[in-house]
Amino acid sequence: MLKTLAALANAIRRESLAAIYAAGSGHPGGSLSSADLLAYLWVKELRWHSGNPGDFERDRFVLSKGHACPALYAAVAEVGLIPHRMLLTLRKLGSPLQGHPHVLDTPWVETSTGSLGQGFSAAIGMALGLRYKGSPARVYVMLGDGELQEGEVWEGAMCAGHYKLDNLCGIVDYNKMQSDDLNENIMGLEPLRAKWEAFRWHVIEINGHDFEEMSAAFAEARRTKEKPTIIIAHTVKGKGVSFMEGSPLWHGSVKLRDEELVQALRDLGTPEDEIVRYLDGTI
Repeated sequence: MLKTLAALANAIRRESLAAIYAAGSGHPGGSLSSADLLAYLWVKELRWHSGNPGDFERDRFVLSKGHACPALYAAVAEVGLIPHRMLLTLRKLGSPLQGHPHVLDTPWVETSTGSLGQGFSAAIGMALGLRYKGSPARVYVMLGDGELQEGEVWEGAMCAGHYKLDNLCGIVDYNKMQSDDLNENIMGLEPLRAKWEAFRWHVIEINGHDFEEMSAAFAEARRTKEKPTIIIAHTVKGKGVSFMEGSPLWHGSVKLRDEELVQALRDLGTPEDEIVRYLDGTI
């Protein structure tokens, strides 16, 4: 299964880049850093059933860092919720796959996100509502590390800790970069673990590219009672692509040139005959 998850994450990375290339803009860095986490969530963790929004017991997933939606779109294509060909319509007029998730166009998205911090607040409301309804469903929300500089996040963290929302699991894609610089240079986040603990959250730190650590962390989150859980996933921005890894220049919005897409796909182990098809949009 670990090999299957790794292959799935690699496919999510390739498809995210192909979508951004076809769109002429997008956010590759954070899409690539979150690909392993999204692969694990959609294949192993989420009880999403058919993706029917009316399914009372389905788990909810909110991508609060909405700009990483190319990876989310690729993940749901891999599990069969949308056709792969639709990925190449990213950011196009009339396409349901816009530059940030839109709840009315994509029924498997729980809420529109993009304004940082708001997706996290919506997820907290969902978790509280599900508790009142007696639903066994869980709510998962992925945040960016730069997003943690929003005051709304810490108001929400205080609220979730106060109400002991143990059906809520947050995941921080902690790639240490935002926009065009390091977190530390813009607004330092450390000591990050202590901050969440101060707001009465159960904290787990993992390598966000290690599926065994993910498996243990999500199992621990399900066992944790009387507290919400936050998984601080240490990741690499631009993971898997040599010239993007660890570079804030590839946050977004960027236009991928032909030669950049070719190199990125080669770094991801894409066969040469498939690279040609990614370039002409026939893949």
